[in-house]
Amino acid sequence: MKIRRLTKDQARRIALGAQGFATPRPTGRIDVRHFRGVFGRIGLLQLDSVNVLERSHYLPMFSRLGPYDRTAFDRWTASSGELFEYWGHEASLIPVDRYPTFRFRMGEMKPWGSVRRLLDERPGYIEDVLGQVAERGPLTVADLEDAGERGGPWWGYAPGKHALEWLFASGRVTAYRSSSFGRRYDLPDRVVPASILEESPPDRAEAYRTLLVDAARHHGIGTVADLADYHRLHKPTARPVLEDLAVEGAVVPVDVEGWQHPAYLHPEAATPRRPTSSTLLSPFDSLIWNRDRVERVFGFRYRIEIYVPKERRQYGYYVLPFLLDGELVARVDLKSDRKTRRLLVQAAHLEPGNDDSRVVPPLAAELQAMASWLGLDKIVVADRGDLARSLRTHL
Repeated sequence: MKIRRLTKDQARRIALGAQGFATPRPTGRIDVRHFRGVFGRIGLLQLDSVNVLERSHYLPMFSRLGPYDRTAFDRWTASSGELFEYWGHEASLIPVDRYPTFRFRMGEMKPWGSVRRLLDERPGYIEDVLGQVAERGPLTVADLEDAGERGGPWWGYAPGKHALEWLFASGRVTAYRSSSFGRRYDLPDRVVPASILEESPPDRAEAYRTLLVDAARHHGIGTVADLADYHRLHKPTARPVLEDLAVEGAVVPVDVEGWQHPAYLHPEAATPRRPTSSTLLSPFDSLIWNRDRVERVFGFRYRIEIYVPKERRQYGYYVLPFLLDGELVARVDLKSDRKTRRLLVQAAHLEPGNDDSRVVPPLAAELQAMASWLGLDKIVVADRGDLARSLRTHL
């Protein structure tokens, strides 16, 4: 079989097109049809609790749609029956028609340390929690009759939380997010449509096939590692599945200039002529969540520094790359100061080889659009970074 060869530029444009960055943002009112369209492109939306700027799952929608009504989005995600939450790429919102596909993961879940201890030390407790959800759900941890005490800060969950998380991971309950971002747990048959629950779930092998083809569609192009990572699949297991899919024509094997490993292209992937998107990207956006891929596709080395001590951070705490005309050209460390209604640009750095006179005007416009969307009245740019002075002057 003759392997098609692609340039780095072609691979980059394919990746951008697949993720919805090859066309301008829509004009006019944003509604549920637009939300569905984004999910059709990206397949799932990663959730994360950090809200120093805004909850991360709101940002990919903003990047692709521009300002939209987050309350309307919340209503759709929580009550439409079109999405469910599960461990996709980390905790994720996923279209509900993929619920049967993830049943294999639910079935393979094994109790982790804290759950094993709970099973040993409090026999029957988890089943009692399940009974409470069945009788009185949906419930939060605080609604349990005996949630117990937290074992410490951060991940020192109370026994009730450990029980609910185990029931969630193993598929015996499902969950959606409250207005405060906490999970509300309920039985699947009260959240997931009956027609979906009645579907026979595919076995592990067939689920891998489906999810890898999905990953190829959403990435456009990717290596085995890229495509397996999209839904956190086991890479050694994914490799022969992709080889079989290539023989069948479900994916197309390609070589990409400068890539060390073979890649696979989705057969319907387009190669946009010249992407023109201008947007800020959440650290958890599916375009850039795989840091090795970002470096390979965009020549952009990106690491999130939330857990790095302040004195050792290179670029800042919550840094968003800036995408301009298909390239990652700058990065800004952003924070919402909600009390004073200010968007704080705590650092602004230009990528080597770029001109601030080209980057600053669209970046400033994007920051202004974001501030307005977040209900912030003023943008304040600190001195840190080689782009800060030009950006502050322009604003």
